[in-house]
Amino acid sequence: MSRTLSGVVPSVFDKYCGTVIQPREIVFERDAVTALTEILGIMADQVMGEVSNPRWEIAKLADLEARLMQPADGDPVTIGIDDAALLLDGMAFTEVMSVEFPWFEMVQWTADFVTAELRQHWTEDEWRDFSARA
Repeated sequence: MSRTLSGVVPSVFDKYCGTVIQPREIVFERDAVTALTEILGIMADQVMGEVSNPRWEIAKLADLEARLMQPADGDPVTIGIDDAALLLDGMAFTEVMSVEFPWFEMVQWTADFVTAELRQHWTEDEWRDFSARA
């Protein structure tokens, strides 16, 4: 179930445009973008289903989805360590929610692969410093 989040909350959406922590230019293959936006869709479903105190902000999810989908194939997208952490958190959520499914091992493998792919763009010290801020 893929959905486009952009424009869901325009007044809040503007708050996130252009704010990226420790930005990196990363080229993602089209399949990777599809997988990442699918994770964002799962996260958005969770946010919309929560009555109070959602885990994520829908505007941040929409902004990241828009930035991931904007570049043409082979062009880099700018994401920050905060964006990568958001995706990793969503992936961990998806992994936990998939424990009972017969394809759980595939979810684990994908989570491990994507984690390694995203984390490689920042040093361990940068990840440690970012984690300490939260």
